[in-house]
Amino acid sequence: MDRPRGYTASKDELLKRLARVEGQVRGVSRMVEEDRHCIEVMTQINAARGALDQIALGLLDGHTRHCLLGPGGGRASGDAQADEVMAAVGRMLSR
Repeated sequence: MDRPRGYTASKDELLKRLARVEGQVRGVSRMVEEDRHCIEVMTQINAARGALDQIALGLLDGHTRHCLLGPGGGRASGDAQADEVMAAVGRMLSR
């Protein structure tokens, strides 16, 4: 059985945001090809990372609200749900 996706309602918005990040990354590649100053390139890399972080936080929020707190709640115990969320946050912070 497939796991439910908490982002279904905002899938179009999620795809738009991901496309923008993809454009940012292509822009970073162009900057490298053009031999732009390294600080400018790093600034754009950080902007793309920040955008990805915001997308990830939005996904985590949707997961928490839809999959854990939504109708019927999560299938696992409260402790298991908290562990799942904290593991996801830990992966985000460990980079």
